[in-house]
Amino acid sequence: MTQPRNSLPAGTIIDCYSIVKMIGSGGFSLIYLAEDEDTQERVIIKEYLPKKTASRNSANRITIANSAKQQNAFHHGRKLFYQEAKVLSNLQHPNVVKVRNFFLANETAYLVMDYEPGKNLGGYIKQRGGNLSTTFIMTVFPPILDALSLIHSHNQLHLDIKPGNIHLRPGGNPLLLDFGAIHHITKTNNIKTSRVITAGFSPIEQYYASGNIGPWSDVYAIGATMRACIEGKPPPSAIKRHAKERLIPAIKKHKQRYPVYLLEAMDWAMEIDHHQRPQNAGDLLAALTNKSGRPAASATNKSDISKKDPK
Repeated sequence: MTQPRNSLPAGTIIDCYSIVKMIGSGGFSLIYLAEDEDTQERVIIKEYLPKKTASRNSANRITIANSAKQQNAFHHGRKLFYQEAKVLSNLQHPNVVKVRNFFLANETAYLVMDYEPGKNLGGYIKQRGGNLSTTFIMTVFPPILDALSLIHSHNQLHLDIKPGNIHLRPGGNPLLLDFGAIHHITKTNNIKTSRVITAGFSPIEQYYASGNIGPWSDVYAIGATMRACIEGKPPPSAIKRHAKERLIPAIKKHKQRYPVYLLEAMDWAMEIDHHQRPQNAGDLLAALTNKSGRPAASATNKSDISKKDPK
């Protein structure tokens, strides 16, 4: 049975930071608002604490489950947490969360990031029930795609893009968050390790250990996130779409309110067959900024969705 993960209490000092309060959590981490003891600046601290393998005792120490398998999983996950910090520290982009510090304490690892005022895109979509304007979408997604282009140029994939991982600073200036699923691009990408899956936003190839992931996988997630901005909910999962397409193309469903180029770009990004999508973030960015939508050649060559295993 999974043990509860007690958060660090307010006032706890770790390194040179004082915990203010916990503000979020995920399957592998807890997120805190904290204050730098030296500068009094507010920061965000991400603590590695996977719910399936670890918990915190009354002395605020991390305890790991007794089985060798779970201990190995904890240490492997902490290694990936280090990897996230390393990647982020090398990605200098105005729309990528900035890492200030990284350290070990309490038998686990901590990632310290700049505090940015604003709101979460996922919460904003829910609050507004979708129906976000073309101006809003074109304010948020071109900068995110530009950041993704940088990430891809470093041979990295984000692989967990969704509304909950986009922060909106004042004025709508976006920030891409949570690089815990970051993955290095290899020649085949037919890896056997587990992958993060978010129904509605993860493409079909992420569901299979031998699926051919690449920059096109992040492109699908961007398209799905754009569609959620319009409809106020996640699209059907890629698995359901692959079994039986049930998603009306945006160009048909929303043409009365949104421009053709935006809807075409969205549908192009969300093709089930990754060969039919933009092959990288730059291709989708160009389709949006040039207001060109889906290339005619792509629409002409579009094939029926295959029912075979997408490996």
